[in-house]
Parts: sequence; C-alpha cells; structure tokens
Amino acid sequence: MNWVLRQLALPLLWLAASTGADAQSWPARPLRVIVSQAAGGTPDIICRLVMERLSRAIGQQIVVENRPGGGNVIGAQAAARSEPDGYNFFFATAAALVTNPYTFKSLPYDALKDFVPVSMVAQGVFLVLAHPAVPATTLSEMFALAKTEPGRLSFATDGPKNFSGMIAAWLNKLGGTQIPQIPYSAMPQGVQDTIAGRVQLTVLAVPSARGAVAAGTLRPLAVTSGQRIPGYENVPTVAETFPGFNFTGWMLLVAPSGTPADVVARINREMQPIMSDPDIVKRLRDIGFFTDGAGTPESTGAFIRSQYETWGKVVREIGIQAE
Repeated sequence: MNWVLRQLALPLLWLAASTGADAQSWPARPLRVIVSQAAGGTPDIICRLVMERLSRAIGQQIVVENRPGGGNVIGAQAAARSEPDGYNFFFATAAALVTNPYTFKSLPYDALKDFVPVSMVAQGVFLVLAHPAVPATTLSEMFALAKTEPGRLSFATDGPKNFSGMIAAWLNKLGGTQIPQIPYSAMPQGVQDTIAGRVQLTVLAVPSARGAVAAGTLRPLAVTSGQRIPGYENVPTVAETFPGFNFTGWMLLVAPSGTPADVVARINREMQPIMSDPDIVKRLRDIGFFTDGAGTPESTGAFIRSQYETWGKVVREIGIQAE
C-alpha cells in the first residue's frame, strides 16, 4: 500500500516542482501589451513610457501591440482571448472597461469577468471650455445664459456616446438645460469650430485643450476631476457647483482572466516604484495626466467596479440607448 501511495504521489510532486520552477523562471520570453488605440495617440505614448520602465525592471522585452478600431472593442477582444500565461496584458482605458458595456448592445468580451486587475497607471482630466466671446466665466453663468437665451449655446463633442458627449449631457441634466451637442467624427474639427465661434462650448482632455487655453482662444470654465489640478489652479471643479461630480479618463493594466496570481503580484510590485518615480510623474503631468501610484490588484479592481457603477448611473440618467 505504501508503495502504491508513493507511486501516485510522484506525478503530483513532479507537477508541484515543475510549477514552482516555471514561476521562478518567469519571464522567460518577451511580454505583449495590447493597446486598443492607434500608435502615436496619448494611450499609446503613456503605455510605451511606462512599459519601457517595466521592461527594465523585469529584465525582459515588452512588445506594445496596437489594435485600434471599433471603439476599443477590437483590442479589448484580442486581449480577453489571449493566452492567460503571464505573457499577455491589456493597457485598458475607461472606454474599454466601463462605458462600452453600456453603449454597445453586445460585446465580444465581458469587461468585468474576462480580465484580472494588475495596476493603476494614470488618470486624465477634462476641461469644460467656452469661446472667449461667450459672456460666461463660470458654469453657473453658462447655465443661466442657456436658460435666458435658449439656442445661443451648443457643445462640440465627439459624439453622445463618447466621454465628451456624455459629460456634456450630464452637465445638461444637472444644470436643467438643453444645450445641444454638435457631434464631430474628427474632434480637431470641433475644436477649430469652437475657436472660430461657430460652436460656443466644448469638452476636451487637458492635452488637447492646453494650446488653445494658453493662446486664449478657449476659456476654461471648469475641470471634471474631484479636485483642482496643477497648472489650472484657478479653474474650479464641476464638483464645486455640483458636489460629487468627478469624471476622469483613465488607463490601467489588466491581464486575461486565469493569469497566474504570482505573475500579477510580481508585475504590481514592479509597477509600484515606477508609478511613484518623480520623472514618470512629471512626464505624465506634462502630457496632461496624473497618477496616484500603482495601487494593488485589489484596489485597482475596486476602482474598476466603482467606475463601472458610476458610468452606469450616468448612462441611465442621460438616457443613452445601447446600439
């Protein structure tokens, strides 16, 4: 009987030893990080900046693979279906994980179930902007003008189901106004039309707005973050008018579900000093983003779930229909 038990135990012992050796030898080959936006865009730039540091930390090459298109769906689907072997990751945006589930009737991936959280990376703030000729310097004045002179104002956005459009619609809801949106398939044209005065208002991420604000061709009325931000300390938050309002774009690192927990923990540990490095913090700020550090896989997961619930509430309140 003892001989039989020993024979049965041998494969289990071998498997345990083999698994431990594999974990210890990771990473034995290059990692892949999928970005669901085109090369040269802000998410791609930030991903490459951070992954270059991570590559140095783990001593292995990290290949950034761009899979743009379909409103982030193509890249997210590819990441969700990739092998959960510790060598595949997804540089996820808020759109991919928390707004797509509400704006698409069906998705080829489950934003909450198909990924495991790894690390926070960065958050980006939006500015509510007005043409200088608009006689409003605050949100309250903007709403008052919209009510006393209906039809005078309009928002240039990148569509009602994208961040700028949803923020504009939510502001209308909170302010009790009906400022119409003019959707643009190419937002730079919307910016130019706002600067020219053909449209009076717009909502832009800080990097996209910085040049126009510096030149005085657009006037910031409010920022969408919960707190005022460096470089725009004189610009009030939307929350100062509507308490609790706090909407930012963000990027974080996830992996396909089933990725070994020890790999997730290792990546998170390596991301901690990277995301608190003063040089990285400064370079992100120069791009228009900020970071509160890598967090933990658990806190990152809690953040995703909170954002998922928040955007679900916004979508329901403003009446967006999934298509």
